Amino acid sequence: MEKDIRKVDPAIVASIEKELRYIAGITKQKGREILSNYTITPPQFVALQWLFEFGDMTIGELSNKMYLAFSTTTDLVDRMEKNKLVVRVKDPNDRRVVRIHLLEEGERIIDEVIQKRQLYLEDLMENFSDEEITRLNNSLIKLHHEMKAE
Repeated sequence: MEKDIRKVDPAIVASIEKELRYIAGITKQKGREILSNYTITPPQFVALQWLFEFGDMTIGELSNKMYLAFSTTTDLVDRMEKNKLVVRVKDPNDRRVVRIHLLEEGERIIDEVIQKRQLYLEDLMENFSDEEITRLNNSLIKLHHEMKAE
């Protein structure tokens, strides 16, 4: 027996895509406003986030995560290393491999910026009920899961 495939109303899909695009744009802008109080650029913040979330990486791995050219990522890491946010370390299992390691200052900045972003979001949801917040969270988790599974 074939599985029944439910079609989602294209107008609703269009509305969801538009709202997600607008939300992403506003979130990005707010993130840049918060970052303006720090000595790092938005691409450096993204790099620090990847390192914070996934641990030490090679420049190649970081380049792939950020969709940047290897040379661009190398320049980015050079500047972050100069500002004592990261350090290059030789892989103990293979001395030819160099990994980028997040330093305490880089971690502190990530923590602070993410906390400020979360406070901003918390303020925005002041007029949401607990049920609406839970439903929104669950729906976003489910959407993210479906995107990753693809």
